[in-house]
Amino acid sequence: MRVGLLSEGGYPYAAGEGGEWCDRLVRGLGQHDFEVYALSRNAHQEDSGWYALPGNVRRVRAAPLWGGPAAGGTGTAAGPYGREQRRRFTAHFGDLAAAITLPGDQAYRFTEGLLGLADLARDEGGLPAALRSELALRALENACRAPGAHPAAYGTRVADLLVVAGLLERALRPLSLDWYGTADGDRGLAAVDLCHATSAGPAALPGLLAKRFFGIPLLVTEYEVRLRAFYLAGPDHLSVAVRTLLSAYERQLTALVYREAAVVTSGDGQGRRWQERCGAPRDRLRTVHPGTDAALYEAVGEALTPAAPPPGGPGSGVVVWAGGPVEPHLWEALAAIRVAEPGVRLRIVGAPPDTAGTPSGPPEGVTYDRPRGPEDYAPADVVLHSGAADGFPSTLVEAMLCARATVSPDTGVVREVIGGTGLVVPPQDPRALAEAVLALLRDPGRRTRLGAAARARALELFTVEQNVSAFGALYLEVLSRAPVQHAKPDPSVPFSHAAGAQPPLTGSRRATSPTWAGRP
Repeated sequence: MRVGLLSEGGYPYAAGEGGEWCDRLVRGLGQHDFEVYALSRNAHQEDSGWYALPGNVRRVRAAPLWGGPAAGGTGTAAGPYGREQRRRFTAHFGDLAAAITLPGDQAYRFTEGLLGLADLARDEGGLPAALRSELALRALENACRAPGAHPAAYGTRVADLLVVAGLLERALRPLSLDWYGTADGDRGLAAVDLCHATSAGPAALPGLLAKRFFGIPLLVTEYEVRLRAFYLAGPDHLSVAVRTLLSAYERQLTALVYREAAVVTSGDGQGRRWQERCGAPRDRLRTVHPGTDAALYEAVGEALTPAAPPPGGPGSGVVVWAGGPVEPHLWEALAAIRVAEPGVRLRIVGAPPDTAGTPSGPPEGVTYDRPRGPEDYAPADVVLHSGAADGFPSTLVEAMLCARATVSPDTGVVREVIGGTGLVVPPQDPRALAEAVLALLRDPGRRTRLGAAARARALELFTVEQNVSAFGALYLEVLSRAPVQHAKPDPSVPFSHAAGAQPPLTGSRRATSPTWAGRP
């Protein structure tokens, strides 16, 4: 099949986010053809170059979400628009503006406004100039001043309206791209069988349009829920009114993408719960864990087997801290551990803190090592996972692939990842941390069993092969439930005919009964 891979600030740019898993996906599904449609975030990203693309990437098309509107665009401002075009733009943009300023359920109004603008952009050749015109400013102002509007929107100033109009023009720029077929015969996204968007933001907009114009099914993957990331790291330099309007737009767009997508995937249960709360139907949600290259950790993981004693010995041991910066409670836990077992050493994976101008160095028995890869876990008897409560704990998976017993704080999706193959302690609790570490250091057999179980679990759930095969199965599932019916299907191409396009086989026109049943 032919897949349209839609990205925002990611693949195929080398400096993009999530490019690695996309590259592995494309290479792992070599039986499928991919067309990449990429939206860049800044000039630095475009200058960074691309990944080395495999042969099954048939085409790459890119467009910026930064800077001014593209030169030479056929979309015009209010002046050259005729009366009918001005009426359509005012009505549709007014619906969208009202949907992000009025409280309550405005999904229907947002959908009508956005899809109406998409139809107008297709008919008139783009919207960038119109979205920055006086028509747009008047529609925004009317929506902000309307009875019942959000109090923060009601106090919007002219300067705020200009900022919002400019940011909305960038956010809606995918509506004006020439990715949906051109007069010279380039079919664009009309020629793909499936759209796969790497976020529910601007990257999904081309997928929404492909579904509206051509009936192409849409699959959305979010290893970081974009709406949640927007809430946590929104642009603080903007006024409250601007942030209110942008947040409403992002919320409405995310809900629309979730409703229209055939399948929405996340990397863990935490992301899946966020997606469901943001409007994704539960029956369309799937969890596809991120994949790690298990081959990199095979030498370290297979070196520790139940037949061979683990490193270390009575009264000694090596504890490795990995996954994030050192937290204060670690020193309290280490002090308690060394009182009970003076020979224990702590190795911290990461750059040492800047101690210039201070006489003190690291505590006794503590060393710092810069990250090197699988070698970080080779000397460990126990691995302490430290990381933010948000996001997928990739360092924990690495330790599991290295067959190391782990101790982790009970945060985020730690329990989902380890599944009983490691110890979990309350966060920020030095006493519980010390007790868990000592219990493992004093029981080599338990360490070995937990490490072996952890490696087996990681090999089953968190490898690149698992990730690629899961998406391959989802592609077939989505396409089988929503096949594309081309105008002239090619019989030699699988899925070129819609299900039910051929009449069922029938027998004789006259129903007969078997002889033993007795005929009248």
